[in-house]
Amino acid sequence: MAEGVVARATAVAILDGVLGEGRMLSDFSGGDLAPADRARALRLAETVLRHLDPADRLLDKHLRKAPPLSVRNTLRLAVVERAEGAPAHGVVNAAVEITRQGGMRSAHLAGLVNAVLRALPETITLPPQKLPRWLRQPLVHTFGRDTVTAIEAVQAQEPPLDLTLRPGFPHPEGDLLPTGSLRLRSPGQLSTLPGYAEGGWWVQDAAAALPAKLLQAQPGERILDLCAAPGGKTLQLAAAGSQVTALDISGPRMARVEANLARTGLTATLVIADALHWEPEGLFDAILLDAPCSATGTIRRHPDLPFVKDGSELPALTALQSRLIDRALGWLKPGGRLVFATCSLLPQEGEAQLAAALQRHPALTVERPDLPGIDPAWWTPDGALRLRPDCWADIGGMDGFFMARLRAPG
Repeated sequence: MAEGVVARATAVAILDGVLGEGRMLSDFSGGDLAPADRARALRLAETVLRHLDPADRLLDKHLRKAPPLSVRNTLRLAVVERAEGAPAHGVVNAAVEITRQGGMRSAHLAGLVNAVLRALPETITLPPQKLPRWLRQPLVHTFGRDTVTAIEAVQAQEPPLDLTLRPGFPHPEGDLLPTGSLRLRSPGQLSTLPGYAEGGWWVQDAAAALPAKLLQAQPGERILDLCAAPGGKTLQLAAAGSQVTALDISGPRMARVEANLARTGLTATLVIADALHWEPEGLFDAILLDAPCSATGTIRRHPDLPFVKDGSELPALTALQSRLIDRALGWLKPGGRLVFATCSLLPQEGEAQLAAALQRHPALTVERPDLPGIDPAWWTPDGALRLRPDCWADIGGMDGFFMARLRAPG
């Protein structure tokens, strides 16, 4: 294929996998692609997913019948590239070549692709992608239509990259956020940035850094990081000087935790086990439970989620979260504290989960410590933190999270 077409063709193949087979973007390995082509292909696929419905509405004006998925994805990619300002000539030529190279199912449609793309307006503006109905409806009910529209506007943008910093270590230049994270706009190759080799920072969304801060780990405390991978919270707890046990069910994901510990020179005891069956050797001063959830708060960084999930997994997830809370509370020393967190926007994985836990364990108390940089509006009436993607919308937003700190009776 001609130069510049490889990444585009790969982006189309990724979209075929997400939209045709229900595969996650994270399943894409890149194969033999050059790193630059792999990065570009993923970025293009993500951008299409952020604008898919608006692109379809524009294309449908010029299509008499639905083309095969791969051809549709080629057209979608071309529309999104045009909306980003790419020259029409190169975009159309690349789309036609991808279609010709697509074999018997698409080669004969190269003329159609050429005609449709040349019929598009010179200037293309795509509105934000709306959330799927199964998710949008409960969020409108919970937060209101204007807030959901604001969330969708943030999710339509490519998110910046946040770093958690270690004091006294070098780090790149960026925007220091009120909560202490560093935000980078165009980070480039991470391993070449100042402080990477020294372990002076790690990638972690500003919202994802807050559960460990809410726990307020102290030096020497015995702390359990439950469902620990990929490890950002483990690093935070270890950097605080705590004795950390990090537990996760996934061996491959725990390998990333091990690699990050090695790079930073921090230490933690790693355990690969199912938290529903594992038993600790002793009790903990504090536990951080970042529970498995729908991940609906992370769509700004994972735009494939609305296309590979439909909400059917929620009953099983909420039941698992409740069981994990109950098990974790049994592993706390008297007077110990538990932070429960989910990267979900849905109240059944947050506010309702907290209310149910307090009903099951009436001796628990919710604590609301002072944390730097926290907007008072983020606190719920029950003393929990509710973060949404439209928080800090003017500087790139943040992941959606719910988190609460519980104190066991002494």
